[in-house]
Amino acid sequence: MIRKREKRQRRHKKIRSRIHGTSKMPRFFVFRSTNHIYAQLIDDDKAKVLLSASDKDIKKLKLTKSEVAKEFGIFVAKKCLEKKIEKVVFDRGGIVYHGRIKALADGAREGGLIF
Repeated sequence: MIRKREKRQRRHKKIRSRIHGTSKMPRFFVFRSTNHIYAQLIDDDKAKVLLSASDKDIKKLKLTKSEVAKEFGIFVAKKCLEKKIEKVVFDRGGIVYHGRIKALADGAREGGLIF
């Protein structure tokens, strides 16, 4: 189990060395726990969180975790567009781009975000 965590942290460190968010194009950071998924929009220049949300903010009507992630992606995209943010840099946090992370990204794109 510790080995898995070390691999994720290594991938995350490598990704973060190449990704940087600005006020015009913030970093869209995603964290996935066992039961929930969280997202933040971060301006790395000012070290400021512009927006944060979790899937607890939306109603879940007997959906699978992937379906909830997609709905959450659409929800986050709407909140971003309200703040007049259209382009973001996607930071998956070292998590493999598969399953819930991919569903969230597809939902965010469907909601109007560009990355």
